[in-house]
Amino acid sequence: MNTQASKVILITGASSGIGEATARHLVRQGHRVVLGARRIERLQVLAEELAGERGHVAYRALDVTRFDQMQAFADAAESTFGPVDVIVNNAGVMPLSPLNALKLGEWNRMIDVNVRGVLHGIAAVLPGMEARRRGHVINVSSIGGHAVSPTAAVYCATKYAVRAISDGLRQETDCIRVTVVSPGVVESELADTISDEATRDFVKAYRRVAIQPDAIARAIGYAIEQPDDVDVNELIVRPTASPH
Repeated sequence: MNTQASKVILITGASSGIGEATARHLVRQGHRVVLGARRIERLQVLAEELAGERGHVAYRALDVTRFDQMQAFADAAESTFGPVDVIVNNAGVMPLSPLNALKLGEWNRMIDVNVRGVLHGIAAVLPGMEARRRGHVINVSSIGGHAVSPTAAVYCATKYAVRAISDGLRQETDCIRVTVVSPGVVESELADTISDEATRDFVKAYRRVAIQPDAIARAIGYAIEQPDDVDVNELIVRPTASPH
């Protein structure tokens, strides 16, 4: 990729899974990428590896539930590389459980990270993108944002919300591209956050059919590489062998 096509891209939840794979893919495509996550030590290792491959990469500790940190993340990216062209709102948690387990703390955590985190990401970059009349917001939803399953009511609700927010933003602008990527079962650490034992065992069996996070990274890269007048709005990417 030539430097003229290089974009400044923010990635939240970049310390593992889809976020890490997306960072690797986009840096190797020649983009200038800024990584954000709570686990700063993982970001440092990843950034050093990619910089060693002559990639343009920076990183910053980020809790997406705090707007002040999200705004500082976007501001730091602009100071380092220039105005933000793309944000990938990828950070998410998935502590599944049946509703009668009454895990209110986990419900609130999902709402804070999966919904408020996306809104904070949008709020941090939208004014600049509107002023420049160009930009791209990519929100990672889930197949759980298309169909509800037992133990996943709250998680699915947050991912339906991501799709609703994304489509609302798409309709409100004629200059900013908006993409929702809905992964199926992907190898990741998401299931590690499940504290309900019965649900954890069920999900472990369900996740026997899974694709690698690089598949989602390539889908995100595909949406980014389209011309400014082409908006890839929704992508569902799941294992060929997946029935759901």
